[in-house]
Amino acid sequence: MSGWTYLFIAGVLEIGFASTLKLTQGFTKLFPTSVFVFFAIFSFYFLNKAAQTIPVGTAYAVWTGIGAFGTIVVGILFYQEAASFMRLFFLMTLIASIVGLKLVS
Repeated sequence: MSGWTYLFIAGVLEIGFASTLKLTQGFTKLFPTSVFVFFAIFSFYFLNKAAQTIPVGTAYAVWTGIGAFGTIVVGILFYQEAASFMRLFFLMTLIASIVGLKLVS
């Protein structure tokens, strides 16, 4: 697999751990906490694999961008968070930045 594939997997797993954080209720709920830990461990594992072939700054920026984008979408769809025009506009600028980093790397 390529570093970018590892990075995409790491980003999707970051969405998983960031999205389940709220469900852990301060790490007092065993099942959501276990899911959080699972996603977190494997997200960092794949981020580490990606950083072996992609510059670490680029890998980290893209990883957090994928995670931020996906977590916002999960928040809108499942936690009834706001989906204002400006929030969606800046979400799209985040995606444009991630694509830009991929194009120049």
